[in-house]
Amino acid sequence: MEFVKGDKVEVCSKEDGFLGSYFAATVLSKTPDRFGSSYYKVKYKNLVSEDDESKRLIEVISAEELRPMPPKSLPVVFCRQDKVDAFDKDGWWVGEVTGRKRDLYSVYFATTGEELEYPLYYLRRHLEWVDGDWVSSATRQ
Repeated sequence: MEFVKGDKVEVCSKEDGFLGSYFAATVLSKTPDRFGSSYYKVKYKNLVSEDDESKRLIEVISAEELRPMPPKSLPVVFCRQDKVDAFDKDGWWVGEVTGRKRDLYSVYFATTGEELEYPLYYLRRHLEWVDGDWVSSATRQ
């Protein structure tokens, strides 16, 4: 998929410590292809530069690490074992619902081995970008 300047995207990080996370960004430009791969310069919505925390972080990212923003959906009630994204540390992290106590959902993150609690408005249904289409993780199982 090709992106153009101004497109809202999510960066699917493959770096250690960030695996299974998605960070909102805006495409600033496409850079010249390198070794047959496309790269984009993006500005993050929530991440800031280490050098100057008053400026949002700008990085050059491989096209394989970008996807369009997922469609907005109304909050739903999640069940045990549902795959969800939880908003934490300025990004969305993939996890699995393990339980619910009143208004809080327990979510387990396989990448870190942590189980944390979140209110419903910090969760969204996990969708995967597959061959140009949004696919529910429940559909793929």
